[in-house]
Amino acid sequence: MNFGKYFFNRHYFLAGFFILVVFSYFFVFLPIDFPLHTLVSVEKGVTIRKTADFLEQKNFISSAFWFVALSRMLSGGRGVLAGDYFFGRPQSLFTISRRLARGDFGLTPVVVFIPEGSSVKEIALILGKTLPSFDEEEFIKKAKDKEGYLFPDTYHFPQNIKPNAVIEAMEKNFNDKISTLNDKIAVLGKPLKEVVIMASLLEEEARKLETKQMIAGILWKRLKIGMPLQVDSSFQYVNGKNTFTLTLDDLKIDSPYNTYLHKGLPPTPITNPGLDSILAAVTPLASKYLYFLTDKNGNMRYAVTHDEHVANKEKYLR
Repeated sequence: MNFGKYFFNRHYFLAGFFILVVFSYFFVFLPIDFPLHTLVSVEKGVTIRKTADFLEQKNFISSAFWFVALSRMLSGGRGVLAGDYFFGRPQSLFTISRRLARGDFGLTPVVVFIPEGSSVKEIALILGKTLPSFDEEEFIKKAKDKEGYLFPDTYHFPQNIKPNAVIEAMEKNFNDKISTLNDKIAVLGKPLKEVVIMASLLEEEARKLETKQMIAGILWKRLKIGMPLQVDSSFQYVNGKNTFTLTLDDLKIDSPYNTYLHKGLPPTPITNPGLDSILAAVTPLASKYLYFLTDKNGNMRYAVTHDEHVANKEKYLR
């Protein structure tokens, strides 16, 4: 046996094995329970060591020591760059070190769809499910007086967007959309606040534009003659109920949003209406009708007198 050749080959085998282990540790190995779809904020002035300890504690990396060493090497001694980093899938120690050294934040925009008629609370839930680390409670707190003026639409938000920025974007969109209706609003002669409140009621009462315009004509007529609006949709602000779940006791609840007890419009919008509902509010259709209801199949039934309305209830809702 050639012992010199044996030890020479064994030496290179061990060296190769060691290199493979090191390579796997840095480039292949992924920590158990790696946090998915998570946003990590690295504040300006925070040391590499503190960042490394945090990442190791949260299971992003397996070794704070090697993260510090790699980060210093990859950044030329500069350290990690401050900012928000998004981790959508597990990544190796080397990849994470390189990302933080280069400022590779991974913040691709997220498509967020806000349906027409969404309330502030419903918008907060959608954003919380779609955006990592989004503060739903802060959004609700800051947007509580914005109900009706946050335009429902499809948005492209960065994954680290803050509540203030969302509110600003949605308000700007509302203002842009409403500007296209300024002439019609002027012709109607109603304050914007009343228009938006009316539109929010229409959003919940009907789906088609022409139907919304017909109901708008009826509701504006009721306001003009001093008749209570008597709309069921506003009860979602009272107890969360709708036309098909309301009881006679519900109609007696003393709330400014109970339009059976209190004349006039509710004090605020009840949802964030879409453009069709706003358009319907400012272009109501004149008709002979004073009453309406939605039957169990979603069809609208109109009546001129209260007796006709009662008959419609017996025929279509029993």
